[in-house]
Amino acid sequence: MKTNSLFTKISLVLCVLATTLAAKANNVIVANTAVSGSDITFDISWENSWNSNIAPANHDAVWVFVKYQDCATNIWYHADLSDTSADHTAASPLQADAVADGKGVFLRRSALGGGNIAPTAVSLAMNIPAGTYNYKVFAIEMVYIPQGDFEIGDGTSTNTFNSITVTAASQSGGIPAGTIGGSSVTVPATFPMGYNSFYSMKYEITQQQYVDFLNTLTYDQQVTRQGTDPINAPGTKAFSPGLGFRNSIEILESGNNNVLPAVFACDLTDGIPDNVDDGQNIAMNFLGWGDLSAYLDWAGLRPMSELEFEKICRGPEARVAGEYPWGTTEIFAYNSNNIVASTKNKPDETVATVNNGSSFYGLGYSHINSFGPSRAGIFARSTTGRASSGAAYYGVMEMAGNLSERPVTVFTAEGAAFTGNNGDGTLTNTGEANQASWPAPDTALGSGFKGGDWSTAATNLRTSQRSGTASVARNQTYGGRGVR
Repeated sequence: MKTNSLFTKISLVLCVLATTLAAKANNVIVANTAVSGSDITFDISWENSWNSNIAPANHDAVWVFVKYQDCATNIWYHADLSDTSADHTAASPLQADAVADGKGVFLRRSALGGGNIAPTAVSLAMNIPAGTYNYKVFAIEMVYIPQGDFEIGDGTSTNTFNSITVTAASQSGGIPAGTIGGSSVTVPATFPMGYNSFYSMKYEITQQQYVDFLNTLTYDQQVTRQGTDPINAPGTKAFSPGLGFRNSIEILESGNNNVLPAVFACDLTDGIPDNVDDGQNIAMNFLGWGDLSAYLDWAGLRPMSELEFEKICRGPEARVAGEYPWGTTEIFAYNSNNIVASTKNKPDETVATVNNGSSFYGLGYSHINSFGPSRAGIFARSTTGRASSGAAYYGVMEMAGNLSERPVTVFTAEGAAFTGNNGDGTLTNTGEANQASWPAPDTALGSGFKGGDWSTAATNLRTSQRSGTASVARNQTYGGRGVR
């Protein structure tokens, strides 16, 4: 999950009083942030980290990126970081892996091992102009998906691909429409098929992560990226009237007519925002395609493809007809009524017991006024395995149920044109993603749905079940996550 640390750098003039803020969202904490010259330093910690050389032979990581606010204009910008790993430092047991476009770094274990990461010192080299700035450091938990062959299709699910194997030859040469099947168009070699390695967000985007996003936007961008006018009174809900569908986001401080953006917060309980039980770690619903693509562009991530979805879920294992992301056909339904009352809406929100195939699904729309998604990672605990935690092969959580995933599909030419380019951290003046090959924010053509949600039938949660219906709407069951 993501947290941020806000502080002020004093340059030629005083911008605001120097402050440091570190907040916890699930289990990543960024604290003790400071700047020295062009370097930004902080401590980072998170739970349940791993680096393994046995199946699934992968590691987790944290995607870290920096935003800076010009004190003269109050506008937030994405900070470019050095694209050379040696320019960054991370104390043991971590290492910093730079990326070619400089939009962030991956922090991960430098050696084999597992367990919690205690607060660890990190220093990142920034490439930004001289000035007087506020800064925020953001961190998102990720999972590494290794390069390799994998199978798609299961012979059973609706609109399933043909049962074929995606190989290096597939990625380099493309897959003809007749070969891939499933009412798909020809998949070109430029489409991210999942053969090459990539990182996936470990969890769905949470409500606190979306609040953090909103709070770096301009007034005009905020108008587009949530459901109310930013000038409205404090307490006005941003997406769902009242507390419907477990969405907690509201206006904390009103904006001012295209000049001053609003400040948003989470409040799911007593009218006092940002208490421990205000739902910050609940998965973010009501994400339209424009909202999801904007968040991913802002974070330097990108949408996943539907082939990458199957790679994340199945890994290198043989297909099983009608299987779910945890690799079996077992499934066990949970909903919001199963949450232990003393933990509801809190960072440790949990259910009393878990079963093989644990997932939030199956309520149908007759119950939507009272129910909604769960905390991200709700079934993961030290005693659970892949099936009982509902985890995908590589350790990615909630790829089925809870909220719908929004991959790029190959049902249409618009989807097949996707090249997997990453976001650049910058949105249009009206808050839209501006990545050329992505499905357009105003049409969503080329996007689809995978994984089902808390309201759908079990069959919709199958790994190979496909829906190519494009939608720009916001809905209480729509969520998402990104990859890079």
